[in-house]
Amino acid sequence: MKRLAIVLIGGFFLLNWVMPAAASPTKRCDEVTKTCRIFTHASLWEGYNLFRNDCKKCHYQGSKKAKFLYTESKVRKGWNRVFDERYPACAKDGSWGKLTAEQIARVNDYLFKNAADTYDPYDATDCG
Repeated sequence: MKRLAIVLIGGFFLLNWVMPAAASPTKRCDEVTKTCRIFTHASLWEGYNLFRNDCKKCHYQGSKKAKFLYTESKVRKGWNRVFDERYPACAKDGSWGKLTAEQIARVNDYLFKNAADTYDPYDATDCG
């Protein structure tokens, strides 16, 4: 929703469109698993460690094996698509096979929570 802001600065009116910032999500409803999960520090920490220790083995900067990825490589919808459709080569070649469904969900939650479209500088949970 757009709002028009009128600000008086030094005797001049300034018109500006104000867009509400996208707040970092605190929960998500996963269409694949048909569950809604509340993010906790423990679950996000597990997702971070799995991403760092499993995914980053191939998806590091300068890798010849796989494209470099970091949390902000995609927006929330993009990360959901990766895990919903499982289209990347690593999902197809069995690399995800050593992870349980719950661990894959934790990685997806971590990436979803920290995706490119989630930072809000005006939200205290984002250290704004």
